[in-house]
Amino acid sequence: MSNTMKKFLAILMISGMGLGLAACETAEGFGEDVEDAGEAIQDGAS
Repeated sequence: MSNTMKKFLAILMISGMGLGLAACETAEGFGEDVEDAGEAIQDGAS
């Protein structure tokens, strides 16, 4: 993978995390979002 592609993916991931954090109004909401993301990853892996 080229360096340009790696940089683009890193920026995309950081932007996504920033938007995700902005969407959560409380620490509890953030915890639920992380839990949901973990479950989605587990479902995709199995």
